This record gives sequence, structure tokens and C-alpha cells, in this order.
Amino acid sequence: MIEQIKEILNQIPNPASGSTLGKEQRWQLVTMEGEKLIAQYNRDGISPSEKRIIETEIQKSLSSLVGIDNILIKTTSSQSQDVFKSLEHTPSVSEVEPQSPPAQLKVGHGTVGNKKNVPGVGKIIAIGSGKGGVGKSTFTANLALTLAKSGHKVGVIDADIYGPSMPMIFGKRNEKPRSNSERKIIPVDSFGIKFMSFGFFINENDPVIWRGPMLGGVLNQFLFDVDWSDTDYLLIDLPPGTGDIQLSMIQNAHVDGAIIISTPQDIALLDAKKGLEMFKKLNLPIIGMVENMSAFICNHCGTEHHIFGEGGVEKAVQELGVNLLGKVPLEIELRTGSDIGVPYMSQEAYSNHPVWKSFLNVGENVNRFFNPETLSPKTSFFSKILGHKK
Repeated sequence: MIEQIKEILNQIPNPASGSTLGKEQRWQLVTMEGEKLIAQYNRDGISPSEKRIIETEIQKSLSSLVGIDNILIKTTSSQSQDVFKSLEHTPSVSEVEPQSPPAQLKVGHGTVGNKKNVPGVGKIIAIGSGKGGVGKSTFTANLALTLAKSGHKVGVIDADIYGPSMPMIFGKRNEKPRSNSERKIIPVDSFGIKFMSFGFFINENDPVIWRGPMLGGVLNQFLFDVDWSDTDYLLIDLPPGTGDIQLSMIQNAHVDGAIIISTPQDIALLDAKKGLEMFKKLNLPIIGMVENMSAFICNHCGTEHHIFGEGGVEKAVQELGVNLLGKVPLEIELRTGSDIGVPYMSQEAYSNHPVWKSFLNVGENVNRFFNPETLSPKTSFFSKILGHKK
């Protein structure tokens, strides 16, 4: 296997030169210590941002062979000044694409007017939780990829202005959106999903100290000043709570339905129920609830461990009279995929895993909500994969 690994590593491109690390003879050490791969290369002339690109590509290329948690990447540099020099000469976005002006946000107060349709969008789905820390952004990204697998064109709005995470989840942390000739912001594309995030317009470490109305103004731009043409489903990843962002969205745009995410334990369900009731009071159709992190599945023995309790969301949907869209368990790969910018549902290697099948089930139920007369268990794309019969 080590020879196969070396062959893959030699093909990793160097963004600083356009050549490959193999052609530049940068690899100094490639070895296995038990299950762990140790790979060391010379990074002279490679900036920190270029180093991040290289190492993300290494993790993507070797994740199915070694496993992300078993990859240790080391670097050496004989001339550290080259690293800083390369930063000075890294071409700016405007140098790369002079014909496309950088996108700009009009930071100001949002306005509430008549509800409008978002041009080019078929259905808008709000995804909320009421509470942070329940895996909503990871769920949203993977649901987008799941819906795309059924032939739909999908977009995502990262509406969590205080903690935008979609650039990291989709592997586009250094991206800077451009605008087209009509002055519309061009959404960033990753794995076939178009998405927009406030994270593109700030530095990762910068705090956002804004009042509610200003946040609503940004969301309004993400809805109406971004080119969402030819999008079947637009998913909106909402921040925790029941505040200004949620109200601005529902007051300004025609939202077709909401999905509520919760983990099984009572403390998460308490807030999830508040979020659901808010959507009901605003007359927003409830597509259903998803029980996220329903159980942890051990990589070694396959045993399910209900670390957040068991069946909490299932009981809640019966009490609230809404649909249970599915239960998504925890796998290590679900977390690592988000950390390195390669979402779980983009990796076909996991197609026989429980999490993969859970997302297909949720995706089928979402499609059925909007197409009850045409989508049936014996004809749907998802059902063929899942092996449903009459």
C-alpha cells in the first residue's frame, strides 16, 4: 500500500508553481507506523494558505486508503523568508479574474416589505434547531448533497452570521465571491452545490458585533442579490434561536417549508419545540423533524451507543403532530468530513454505511413532501438505492 500512497502523493499539485510535489522532489519521508501514515515534504516557497490547500488535497486523496485521523503531515523549510515572500507574490483574486468585480455586501438595516419569490429558485427550505450544537450545519450540507443525488440542483445559504461554517464544511475557506455583469453575487460552487456565506466576507477570527436589523439586511442580500438561477431547492441554514434572522427571512421571502433538527435529549428538544412553534405561528409549513446524533456507531464493533438518549424526537413528533423525517446516527467520518471540507455525502466510499442510508431516507421524505403524487416508494430514486419493494 505504501507504493500506492507514494504514487498519489507525487501527483498532489503545488499551487505555488503549478507543478506537482513529485516532480519538484519535495517528499522527504513517506512511511507507515502501524496504521498511521507519516508524510513529510519541503515547503520552501509555499505560503501558509498554499500549504493549507496542499494538505487538504492530501487528506482528500488518501482518506479512503488510510483514514483522515491516521494521516500526519509534516513540513520542513530551509528558508523561512521564502514563505513570506510567496505571500507577497500570491496573485490576488482581481489578478486572476480581472473581468469579474469582487462581490460587496451593503451593510445596513434590512427592510420588511411584501413577500417575494427568490428569482430562479423552486423551493426554499428553512432548517432550524432553536439550539446550537446539534449538528445543523453539517446536516444541511449533507442534505444538500443528498438532494443533488436525486438530480436536483441545490443551493445553500449560510444564515448564521455570528458563526458561519459552510466555507469550512465545503472546503472553500479561502474563496472570495465575485459578481456578474448584472451586479449579482455569484454563489461559490463546491461538489455541485452553490452556496453563500457571510464567512466569505470576513476573516475567520473576526467577531461580528452587529445588531439584529443589520443581520436581516445581509440575509436579504443573500436571498435577492445572489444569482440563484436554475436552483430547485434552496436550503437556509439558520442560526440558533427564534430571533431577527428567522423573522426577516419569513417576512421577506416565500419560504416553502421548515425542517427542525434536534438531538434526542430533553434539553435540546425543549428549544427545538420553541423553534417549531415559531414557524407554526408564522404560518410556515413544517416538513418535519430530524433526530440528529440519534446514536453513535462504533467503528470497530458496529454497536449503537445512545449517548444523547433514545427516541426523544420520535416521541416529540407524536406529541406535536408533525412528520419524523429520519434519524441520523453519528459516525467519525461525518465529523472528519466537515472538518477537512469533504462532506460525508460526497464520498461514495460510505454508501453502505448507516449515516449514508439515513440521509437518503431523509432526502426521500423531503422530496415526497413536495411531490406526494409523483414520488412513491417503488419508483423514487432513493428507494431504488435503499432497495424498497412493493
